[in-house]
Amino acid sequence: MQGLEREIATRLNQTVTSDENVLHKFIDAAGDLAVNLVVAVIILTVTWWAASWASRLVRRLIARVHGGGPPDVTLQGFAGSAARYLVMIVGLIAVLQQLGVQATSILAVLGAASLAIGLALQGTLSNVAAGVMLLLFRPYRVGDVIEVSGRTGTVRSLDLFITELTTPDNLKVVLPNGKIFGDVIVNLSYHSRRRADAIVKVDVKRDLNALMTALQARAAANPLVLPDPPPVVEVTSMSEVFVELTVRAWAEAGDVATVKADLMLAGRLIADGAETNLPTLPKPKEPARTQAKRKRPTLRDRLKAPD
Repeated sequence: MQGLEREIATRLNQTVTSDENVLHKFIDAAGDLAVNLVVAVIILTVTWWAASWASRLVRRLIARVHGGGPPDVTLQGFAGSAARYLVMIVGLIAVLQQLGVQATSILAVLGAASLAIGLALQGTLSNVAAGVMLLLFRPYRVGDVIEVSGRTGTVRSLDLFITELTTPDNLKVVLPNGKIFGDVIVNLSYHSRRRADAIVKVDVKRDLNALMTALQARAAANPLVLPDPPPVVEVTSMSEVFVELTVRAWAEAGDVATVKADLMLAGRLIADGAETNLPTLPKPKEPARTQAKRKRPTLRDRLKAPD
């Protein structure tokens, strides 16, 4: 009987001891996990800050490469975005390693699943490749007005994955780089001068010579119309009912819309015999006053400067 009691007591002591060991191990594991989580959060915070800092640093370096001239905003945005994503990828790998996930394991899994990942991310990867090609060929830059995929707007940014446009009615349009690179791109800001074509349809019985002379005089009197080449009026279509006249006038790229609107309205009023109700001619824009930008001294200039 005493032997049985002794055996029961021994087993109870062993059970209590093992439970205590499990509890201690659980507490140690929880403590290690808490420390790793805190360190991971710190690494993630530093990574977020470092990514922004790296992006700003790359932008400043590109601006200094251009010297005193205007920096390439398109290259700045693209290179800054690439630097930010690179730092974030390195930081995420460091966070995973801190949480106990080995980088070799991550690379092995990525290598084994490279085909599946490539198929899943083929759209994203094509956007990155298209962004690089857009940066190399430069069909447009930040600030240009372009027409692509049925959208017209001003380019605000060119990123690794997307291009952001702002439409004339102040809408934000985000287009994937792959879709842009595979479509027809019309850069409305590439040339400093453009031609405005205003179409006017008049009755076939009207005096075309007098009408064409009045339209040409109206175009020549517009201060926004360039004198060289001079504006012309041509017959571009004719039927049994109407004659189509086209007024062609050259203007600065920023004045094309104003010139075209004035010619269309004036052409309609002149065709209807209401020459006395013509609107006033648009006024030319005053040139913006720009101060001479002081050139920053280079490192060579600083070394040559006397102490």
